[in-house]
Amino acid sequence: MKQEDYQCSFTAAIGPEEAIEHISDVSAWWAKKLEGCTRLLHDVFTVHFGDTFVSFEITGLVPGRKLEWLVTDCYLHWINDKQEWTGTRIVWEVEAAGDQTRIHMRHEGLVPSAECFADCRQGWDHHIKDSLLKYMEEEVGIPE
Repeated sequence: MKQEDYQCSFTAAIGPEEAIEHISDVSAWWAKKLEGCTRLLHDVFTVHFGDTFVSFEITGLVPGRKLEWLVTDCYLHWINDKQEWTGTRIVWEVEAAGDQTRIHMRHEGLVPSAECFADCRQGWDHHIKDSLLKYMEEEVGIPE
């Protein structure tokens, strides 16, 4: 049986380079409490949500095409395996689709058997489909 990573896709009325720039502006759409840098290859950053935190390293960057974040540490306070995301990877891929851009996000390792899958899927859905899309189209996200 093949495990399926969490995935989410949407289309926005901006260019691919702008899409990568908006994704990289993490505090504008995901987490207001952020430490570190979120723009260049090998930058490291940490997002905080109350007692929860997740630390990343940018391990892949192809301008206007792809962005990869490796989870290097985390503390997910509401589940038993508080380190469940450590070692998982967030992969963003963008491509032009006429005068819009198709954005696809995959959280490699966030699978249905993961303890936090239901809660994390709901959180990602909100942050990506609501906040990031709004930020891309209206320049105003809904960060936590």
